[in-house]
Amino acid sequence: MNKNLKKAVASAAALTMVFAVPTGVYAADGENEKITFCLDWTPNTNHTGLYVALAKGYYEDAGLDVEIVQPPENGAALMCAAGQAQFAIEAQDTMAASLALDEPLGITAVAAVIQHNTSGILSRAGDGIDTPAGLTGKTYSTWDSPIELAMLENVVNSDGGDFDQVTLIPNDITDEPAALAAHQTDAIWVFQGWGGVNAEVEGVDCDYFAFSDINPVFDYYTPVIIANNDFLSENPDQAKAFMEATAKGYEFAAENPDEAAQILIDGDNTGSLKDAEELVKKSQEFLSAKYIDDADSWGVIDPERWNAFYKWLYENQLCEKDLTDVGFSNDYLPQ
Repeated sequence: MNKNLKKAVASAAALTMVFAVPTGVYAADGENEKITFCLDWTPNTNHTGLYVALAKGYYEDAGLDVEIVQPPENGAALMCAAGQAQFAIEAQDTMAASLALDEPLGITAVAAVIQHNTSGILSRAGDGIDTPAGLTGKTYSTWDSPIELAMLENVVNSDGGDFDQVTLIPNDITDEPAALAAHQTDAIWVFQGWGGVNAEVEGVDCDYFAFSDINPVFDYYTPVIIANNDFLSENPDQAKAFMEATAKGYEFAAENPDEAAQILIDGDNTGSLKDAEELVKKSQEFLSAKYIDDADSWGVIDPERWNAFYKWLYENQLCEKDLTDVGFSNDYLPQ
């Protein structure tokens, strides 16, 4: 996260202290408890379990009235921290700046949506960027995030390349395979389950390498479900009920990718998945195997992996605080 964005987070955090709404969920007798869940982006296969839980009645069965909403311009984390949403989607890397503030945002990661980091670098096949060293002398589309660039420098140089010889250009790309095919860039960061799958759908022959395959420290958690800290402390039973129903949704999606993908498409009220059935279904087939993967159950966060990434951020001056054991809890998952 760059310095300007970090200042924006700090300013917004201050505003939440002024405009925060109550975090408790209130319901009249016989009515379900109201829960607002804020996405990080338009609906996609990272969110399928939520839509399954909604459509299958898992939330209703748990006594919850769940509304899934789009994020505001200043992000899902701030909306959650302000108490305007009890839960939201975030990622461990982008949480770091929020947790390292003098007055940290009141959010906690309560579940890993996907058990392992599925992000990496996508490039045109045959350009020699199937390994990080191949980026030397090539163009890379960047968000200009210090964490992003430090990770890229780490994998390029450790693979025998020279990060100083990578040409950085702004990343304003919305369709990664199309941009590669048009030679707008040589390489771009993607999540394999969406951008990588989309290359197959669009028929663009690409190479790909995963960050976690190069450096195990980069096997951090992205995305995660976060919760408002006050809500967790004041409403632990509702929080556990929500997470149990959500876990059922992701477990169903893991076992039934085709049906789950259709539920996501049908539940999308943004129009973003219109005419994207092939992408959604192929993406779902990929991610359904990743939700639980080698974990004992869905959602579990491994403290060693969580801490290893935050230790790396601190040791490389990418975070001002040592965030070891900060920002996550497995206590609200089904036991």
